[in-house]
Amino acid sequence: MREPVPSFSSPGRVKYTHPSAEYRCADWLQQAIHLYPQTSELACVCVGTDRSTGDSLGPLVGSQLEKSSPPFLRVYGTLDEPVHAVNLQSTLIKMKRELNNPLVIAVDACLGQLSSVGWIQVGNGPLKPGAGVNKQLPEVGQVHITGIVNVAGFMEYFVLQNTRLSIVMKMANVISNAVRRVAIHHGERVL
Repeated sequence: MREPVPSFSSPGRVKYTHPSAEYRCADWLQQAIHLYPQTSELACVCVGTDRSTGDSLGPLVGSQLEKSSPPFLRVYGTLDEPVHAVNLQSTLIKMKRELNNPLVIAVDACLGQLSSVGWIQVGNGPLKPGAGVNKQLPEVGQVHITGIVNVAGFMEYFVLQNTRLSIVMKMANVISNAVRRVAIHHGERVL
């Protein structure tokens, strides 16, 4: 039996260890994308840095997508070329020049309560990168995916540096597989 699709006033959430985590994320992402039928191009902006274990979720997702995603999915933010606080604005400008009104899926790590670590959230609306570490950065995307990689509340930079890579890698696998599934379906729809 399938999980009901969230209303997108609140995000869909699933633990990365759930046997159908990838499929639930893909279903929720597909539902969110259907809210934007006027877009044909699809982009994924994966925010984060490879210099911090916890904040590497986005670049890991981007690198996995870059290796084996459909050609009609544009990926910004990989381990080799991360999108982070310093270059986020210029990346968004570049994307606007290269693409014509794309639907943008934004991916980033976030911090949360201890009981939420390991959960992946898919939601409608832009991502607010840097909010967990009090940075004022531009919002990204129409749809977002966040992975709760560690606990918020005290010394966030230190916490991100000391996040288990195993959890981040497994979450990146779930997210990249879900985005790939949706991108393939989206490409078939617009071709």
